Amino acid sequence: MTDTFPSLFAAACALAQGKVSSRHLTELALARIHDKEGEGRQTFSVVHADSARKQADLTDTRRRAGEPIPPLAGLLMSVKDLFDEAGSITRAGSVVLSDAPPAQQDAPAIALARQAGLISIGRTTMTEFAFSGAGMNPHTGTPANPWDRANRRIPGGSSSGAAVSVSDGMAFVGIGSDTGGSCRIPAALTGLTGYKPTASRISTRGTVPLSSTLDSVGSLGRTVSCCWAADRALAGLPVDWSARPEARKTSRPRLGVLQSYVLDGMDDTVASTWHAALKQLEKSGAILEDVCFSELENLPQINRLGGFPAPESLAWHAPLLEHKSEAYDPFVLKRILRGKEQSAVDYLTLQHERQALINRAAQVIAPYDALIMPTVPVIAPHIADLVADETLLTRTNLLLLRNPTVANFINGCAISLPCHAAGAAPVGLMAMQTGHKDSHLFHVAAWLEEALRLGKQ
Repeated sequence: MTDTFPSLFAAACALAQGKVSSRHLTELALARIHDKEGEGRQTFSVVHADSARKQADLTDTRRRAGEPIPPLAGLLMSVKDLFDEAGSITRAGSVVLSDAPPAQQDAPAIALARQAGLISIGRTTMTEFAFSGAGMNPHTGTPANPWDRANRRIPGGSSSGAAVSVSDGMAFVGIGSDTGGSCRIPAALTGLTGYKPTASRISTRGTVPLSSTLDSVGSLGRTVSCCWAADRALAGLPVDWSARPEARKTSRPRLGVLQSYVLDGMDDTVASTWHAALKQLEKSGAILEDVCFSELENLPQINRLGGFPAPESLAWHAPLLEHKSEAYDPFVLKRILRGKEQSAVDYLTLQHERQALINRAAQVIAPYDALIMPTVPVIAPHIADLVADETLLTRTNLLLLRNPTVANFINGCAISLPCHAAGAAPVGLMAMQTGHKDSHLFHVAAWLEEALRLGKQ
């Protein structure tokens, strides 16, 4: 499906011109999901085959009749198993919630996406309770990274299934959450684009929370315009394809290149790809300036007691832990229980330190169209290696989360773009802005996307 229509926009144009039907796109997606040689079983926990076909047929009928329909009508999205969908059990990648009643209504963000015309093809797998950046799940299995299926590498998480649903042509966009990089990490590791909006722009009601302070609703797609359209749909804003980011000429951006903290621990592949990307951006006209944001060096110390996710997740899980703690993934359970390490004073201090960093970030970013950095400092490791060594899993997880979580902590918006050569190991370039600069960031990202694309030719 995405081989023929490499973006949401391309598919929308084909539908509008009558070159393809929504039912045909749906059948292509379902065929890939059910392919015995594919990753569908590890990617989807529930497939909405009947309802997707019904909605596709209804869209096709309305389109043929010349009725007014939304710009995204008939296009397929996947929905992370963290969001309520009417009639489905929201398991959040866990067996702990298997006996929960089906949701009575869609989460507001999902309801808005449907109103924009998107069709849910199914619910994607994820790290249990979204509490890991590696994307592994002992209950549902872990879909292998499309870049290196033979050696089964991690897809990244926690929106692991969302990423693979897009990479394997099972959906045009994957709807996910992003608390510390859960859309951007899998995007970077699988060669996709992943977006984390300013948290308050999109409602998190009707989702299983990880951190009420840091949670945001994001998306993954093949292009900047894919995420732009999904983001607007989720926020209840109109989608006007003539206003898509790449449709407006953007002057060469002034970019702050973050140093030190976010560059530590880069493997050779990421380092060489990163430096090549910087050269290409400069060649295309970007104004690059090294930026020292020394306060970021304090983040490990600030979050030493588990940060916001530990106590905030513990508060939500406390009733379940009384009777079902043995059913949790031990790796996730250990992280939730770290919430016991924080006192009320610790939590209030954490809030104060976050606000100070938000204020400082505004000063640092102000002169630039965006700050850029590698999304993650390493390429995707092998699943088997992390399963066999919990110490390695812990260390890898922290490394994957380190750069993306900066945007969540400063209450900003951020996007990860693929910057590697075709066929090479996927590497992501992340662009970040302060909160409520989402529209501006999308236009900068479109410029970056085009510049990086030219470098691959």
